[in-house]
Amino acid sequence: MKINLRQIEVFRAIMLSGSISGASRLLLVSQPAVSRLISYTEQRLGFLLFQRIKGRLYPTPEAQRLFEEVSSLYESVQRVNDVAENLVENRAGQLRVACSPNIGQSLMPRAIAIFCQRYPDIRIALHTLIPGALLKGLLTHQVELGIAYMPVAHPSLEIRPLYRNRIVAALPAGHALTARDEITTRDLIDEPLVGYNSDIPFGQLVQQLFGNDAGQPLPRVEVTQAHVACAMVQAGIGVALVDEITMQGPIWSNIVTKPIAPEINAPIDIFSIQFQPLSRLAVEFISVLESLRS
Repeated sequence: MKINLRQIEVFRAIMLSGSISGASRLLLVSQPAVSRLISYTEQRLGFLLFQRIKGRLYPTPEAQRLFEEVSSLYESVQRVNDVAENLVENRAGQLRVACSPNIGQSLMPRAIAIFCQRYPDIRIALHTLIPGALLKGLLTHQVELGIAYMPVAHPSLEIRPLYRNRIVAALPAGHALTARDEITTRDLIDEPLVGYNSDIPFGQLVQQLFGNDAGQPLPRVEVTQAHVACAMVQAGIGVALVDEITMQGPIWSNIVTKPIAPEINAPIDIFSIQFQPLSRLAVEFISVLESLRS
């Protein structure tokens, strides 16, 4: 390398100030130090950068051409500093998050509203995905955070518990079971049930609630998402087992919820890649999510 960053800094200081003395003041070093370094730089380059005419320094045409590149370099450095400052202040950037569909209608709108109020310049990309697609999104770095009920652990994921998320029975208003304080799965055996596809984790959890195959009710309607089940109950089609987080979403009129006994949960966790530091934005978003627990 013919010229290093310190030599570039001294050269630029002379070009800006027009003299050795001015450069020494800009750089807070002695004039002899500036003179020695610029002389050494000229030796390394193999051409003169300045000529002294009647006691003043004048840049050569070669110096003028070199200064154009140096100016571009310093503009790039300034952009780096600007980006760093924006990162410190969380003034720019994008946060990529994935969640399960029911959370996308309940928890996430509240969390994102708070986050956007705090950081109005940040862009959020929210993907509502089923657990398998959410896991793939995390592992391929398409998203930084995942928020979901995803009971199958993966060795590459770090898991932060967020909500216990109790399972409740969603009943049409006026249903006889709404008079109960708690409901058991036995109470629902003869009820028209809105059930779930057994391929999804929540559907598998609901099946576990009813026990063995002999105790499994035949759903009147089968869906893949809890908020769709709520819409079915709202329409008077039947009853459904849903989670508390889903019930915090849209105002479900004409629906009454009752806790299931014994208590069972579909815990909501925050997922990220293990041993990979989170961005400042992701850490801030997790803080917002955790603040909504209270």
